[in-house]
This record gives sequence, structure tokens and C-alpha cells, in this order.
Amino acid sequence: MRRLISLWGLMLAGWFVLLGTGCHQETRQNERSLGFDDFLPLYNTYIHQWLGEQQSATQKEIDRISAALETATVEERSGLEAQAEALRGEMEKWNFRRSLGDYLKIGTPSEIPSDLVWETGMDQPEIGDPASKKGGVFRTFMPGFPPTLRPFGENSNNSFRGELYDNIDMSLVTLHPQTMELIPGLADRWAVSADGRTIYMHLDPEARYSDGVPVKAKDFLVYVYLRVSDNIVNPYAKQYFRENLAQIAIYDDSMISVSLPEAKPYAAATAGGLSPSPPHFYTDYGPDYTERYQWKFPPTTGAYEVKDEDIVKGASITQSRVKNWWAKDRKYYKYRFNADKIVHTVVRDDSKAFELFRAGELDTAILTRPEYWYEKSEMPPVYDGYIERTTFYNQYPKVPRGLYLNVSKVPLNDKNVRIGINYAMNWQKVIDVMFRGDYQRLNAFNEGYVTFSDPSIRARPYSVSEARAAFRAAGYTEEDRDGILKKPDGTRLSISASYAAIPIVDRIFAILREDAKACGLDLRLDGLEATVSYKKVMQKQHEITFTAWGITPPVPDFHQFLHSTNAFDEKGNPKPQTNNIFVWGRPDTDRLSEQVRNARDTEALRVASWKLQNIMHDEGIFVPGYAVDFIRIGSWRWVRWPDCETTHFSPPVVYDPHEVYVYWIDDDLKQETQAARRSGKTFPESNRVVENYRQLPVKPAPEIIPGNPDEPVAPQ
Repeated sequence: MRRLISLWGLMLAGWFVLLGTGCHQETRQNERSLGFDDFLPLYNTYIHQWLGEQQSATQKEIDRISAALETATVEERSGLEAQAEALRGEMEKWNFRRSLGDYLKIGTPSEIPSDLVWETGMDQPEIGDPASKKGGVFRTFMPGFPPTLRPFGENSNNSFRGELYDNIDMSLVTLHPQTMELIPGLADRWAVSADGRTIYMHLDPEARYSDGVPVKAKDFLVYVYLRVSDNIVNPYAKQYFRENLAQIAIYDDSMISVSLPEAKPYAAATAGGLSPSPPHFYTDYGPDYTERYQWKFPPTTGAYEVKDEDIVKGASITQSRVKNWWAKDRKYYKYRFNADKIVHTVVRDDSKAFELFRAGELDTAILTRPEYWYEKSEMPPVYDGYIERTTFYNQYPKVPRGLYLNVSKVPLNDKNVRIGINYAMNWQKVIDVMFRGDYQRLNAFNEGYVTFSDPSIRARPYSVSEARAAFRAAGYTEEDRDGILKKPDGTRLSISASYAAIPIVDRIFAILREDAKACGLDLRLDGLEATVSYKKVMQKQHEITFTAWGITPPVPDFHQFLHSTNAFDEKGNPKPQTNNIFVWGRPDTDRLSEQVRNARDTEALRVASWKLQNIMHDEGIFVPGYAVDFIRIGSWRWVRWPDCETTHFSPPVVYDPHEVYVYWIDDDLKQETQAARRSGKTFPESNRVVENYRQLPVKPAPEIIPGNPDEPVAPQ
């Protein structure tokens, strides 16, 4: 799970913590401590009790189903037996988890199995280009200043966290961005238990934080503690760690294991996704964490850090390459993270950012939008060879960019209204007018995961007749003077759409609003500053919002977006600060979301994913927008990109090539280019198309029946 691409990422929350406080400020500060030792037994007790409650609840359901089977008809028996089988599987999971003992466990080396088969992942191709050079400054921009630098807690799930943390911090193991095979991160080797549920990992002895402090196994337990304590209000962590991981154990300073509730595909990648938190940095952690750590950047295991003096609030943030970074010579990292500094300057307007790029004040620009590619980048610096243009085809799943409907709001709680909205949104016109037909219509949420995406689903096309028919079924049978539909009692079909107000999105909604009006829908535009829009959506105060989410292959994620525990609090009110911005919750989608999360094999994962995609389509809670399978980049010629046997411009499984940091700054070329501009010397124009990784779309087989979630056919 990652950031929102307006953008948002991992959101975490909490349970117990005990911290001393005093009457005077001096005393209170002296009494502060991390609080981990007090937390550990309390949290383990809580998890043990929670597991017992799950056992009891599951057993009651088993007993209820067993009683129902005794009097069931032939037609009822198959469904009840399926439920009973699923419940027995759940009970086995609870029993297994309770058999492990403490959830956060401190063990001894003697507990590690002696017959493990260790892997190192060192047989994958290198990432980046051996010709790369270290040094220089890479200058880029951000559309708004982040609301905080904290990696977790309130408002941390913002669009800039990817640059600060998601793309930088190292986990135990990770997936190669070309082959999708496991490669080492902070762990130099790993092994999977015989039952496939527990992954043992050995820390690289050289692993260090940016301040030079060694990484220890205990730091991964601290990572969990910080995110599930009651010192922060961010509910996802409590649920995620409690339900997704069965146990996190350490055996000495270098050995750690992560157990999953069930064996599952990509188990090692799931277990190895943990990162450490430096205990020495969080000694002042407490109830005032949000304010105390608001602008503090923690020591990182990654290549870039942010120094206090490089935070210019409201204006810029500069990342500096960590001196003597511990992984600088490791196989999969030595040709990456090349720039000495990365300067992010706030430029709130895209057009202004492009002008800065054109003037040579920014080093690269995303030119994927047709107006930039066909018009604005047709300019002398390109003709003269100072700026090089590249079209790079990637293999990343389609970003779920579209309209998210808050079903807790009237009239969006009516399925007919939602279906009508789907038909009333003229996305194809947006693609044709705004994007010159270069983009494609997105068809479904979590599209593009190959095996795990149903290719039969097609987004509803713009249709005035179909939209009005759906609205009529919802009771909007009359037409007001301005053509907007209304109910006999006078209630108008008027719905607010919230979004980050930037020029391109304003223009998109101008098209959508005008054509929606022809369908009888008044789409009220609620364009807000990006941070304000984000906060409104996180508080679930929106009706419709236009956004997109960061996604992480190779497996789709539905739980955070659809599960009822992320939709409602204990009182039944919409739960703030979660990624379920549909505010959707239903027993069948809860079960399917859990099945995707806990599937033991790829076939079970595929079936559950396809069913969820079809339910989302049938219920109309997500209106797919547009998608693109390439990215166009303009680079001043001193920004170099890989062109070698192992990496063609960039690894393919990336959303944006910048995020794998394989580019580098050639200062000699920079001086040469700047001198050429002054003297009038030119270079050959460069327009490169990198199709090495391009995947042509696969058409669904003719026998596939759209919208049939019960019998998905063979995937592509």
C-alpha cells in the first residue's frame, strides 16, 4: 500500500502505551522514555485476548451453521457447507496464531529451525547503468508543501511522503523492479519455514541508519509499537498488524522472523516489507508526538536524508545523499541514488513549473500530457538538442484514477444514482479533447494486474439515455427549469465533486460538468487547494472526489478501500483517516477482501479479486477515469538515463522512472550545454522511444460475459 497520487500511502494506527508525566515541564521531559518496554506485555495481552474473541465468535458461527444444516433443504445445503468450510479454515488460523505465543516475541537463537534453506536473491540483473556517476544536484518541484514531515500519524499520508520515505527507506527484502523476484534490502538472506507461514531473515551486518547507528532486530518491533500506540489517531495500523501478521519475533540483534496467518503467494515479500524505526530518535515519543515530531526527519536506512537547515517551510525541501551510505556498494543499489542533492521547490502551477524547466531551472519535466508533448515542448531548447525527449513504456498496473463515490451520503447511497453517474461522466470526451486520444479509458479498479484483473470488465460509456433511465429509477422523474432532474418533492439531483484545484483538473471537470448536465445531473464543482482537499476526503466529508492511489504490484489490494472496518467506527459513523473513501462496508465484500489478503494460492487470489472487481463495477461506487501505459519525460541533456544491457532507460515495473533513482547528473555535460547555449552551438535533436518493455493489450476471449462475478473465466 502506498501514497495517494494526489497521492497517499500507508496509514497506521494504535493501541496501548504507558508514558509518565509530571507537573512541571522539566520533570516531564526528564521522565520521558520510548515506552516500548511497558507497551510490549500490554500489547501481547491485548492480541492474545483478541484472538480468543475471534475463536469464540468463529465457533459460534460454526455451531450456528451446523444447526442450520440439520434442517436445510437440498438447495440450501451447498451454500451452508461452503460457509462451514470457510469457518473451519478461519478457526484453524486462529488456533495457529494462538499456538505461536506472544505476538511481539523476544526469543533466542536456539528457536530458529536448523533445516532452513537460505536464499540471497543475488541472481537477478543489476539495476541501473555502470556508466552512472555520483554527484551533482537534481532540481525538481512539488505542487504544494507537505503538511508534515512525519512518516506516520495525522496527515503523514500525503503526496510527498513517497519522495521522503516510500521510495527511500529500505525494507528487509523487496521485489526487483524488472523481474518481480525477491532481492535483499536490510536483510542479506532469508528462508521460508516448511509450512510456508514464517519467513526468517538475517540482517545485513553493515546496515546502518543515516546517523551511523547500527540497525538491530528490535527496531522492527519498535516500528510496530510506534504505529499502533494510542499516541496517534490513525486506525489502519492497529487493524493491519493485528490481522495481517501473526507474529513478529526477534532472536538476537540480527535475526528476525515474521509469521503470516496463512501461507500465501508472495509471502516473503509481504513479511519482508517491514522497515525499522530508530529507537534513539523516538525517546520523546508520547501523546504529543504529532506536534513534537511535526518537522523532524528521522534517521533513515535509505540513500537520502533531510537536514533541518534544508527545510524552508512553504518553499522547498532538499534531500542530501547520506555520506558513507551503508548500501552504496551493494549490487542492486550501487548504480542508483546518484545525485548528491535533490531539491524540491514548491511550484503550485504546472505551467509555471514547465516554464522553469524550459529556462533550465528544473532538470526534468513530465511531458505525458499531450499539450506539453505536442505543443509546449516544441521549442528551441528541444530543436537545439539541449533538452532530450523520451517516451518510455512501462509495465505498471493501471493507477485507479477516477471518481470515488461516498456511499454514506445521500443520494449516493442509492445504487441507481451511482449507475446514472457512471453513464453521465463523459471520460472519452476528456481523453479525446484533453489528451488527444493518446490515453485509454480505465475500465476497472485495480486493472492491469494481469492474472488478478478481470479483462471482461468494461467501464460504462457516456450515455444520456442510460443515465436518465438510472436516475429515473432512483425517483428523479421530473425536470427543473434548467434541465436538472428532480424528485416530485422538489429534491434536485445535485452532487458535489471535490478535487485538488489545478488547471488541468479544472478543465477536466468543466467537460464532465457540462455533459453531466445533459443527463440531468448538476455536478457542483468543489475545487480546493490540494492539502485542504486531502483533509476533507480523509474526514469523509466529500460526496464525490477525483483522485488516484499509489499501488504496489504484484498483488492488488482491496481491503483498505472496501472493508467495513475501514468504513465505520464503533458507533457506526464514517471512520476518518482511512483509505476507504467510498465509506463502503458489506459482509460479502468484507469476506472477499479478507480472501484476497489471505489467499493461500494464486487461483484463490484471482477468483476473489475478480469477484471484487465485478462487485465494484456492478455497484458503481468507482467511476473509472483514464489510464496510460507510457510516460513522456523531457530532460536537460546533463540528466542521463541508463542505456545498458540490464536497464533500458528505467526498470519497467515503475509508475514514474524518477522513483527508482537510476538517473544521474553529468556536471561536465552541464557545463558544456550551458556554454553551448551562450555561444549558440547546437546538438542533434533527440526524441527517443523505449519500447523494450512494452506490453500490448490482450483482448478478452469472446465467451467472457461481462459482469459475471461468480464464474470468472481463465485470465489472460
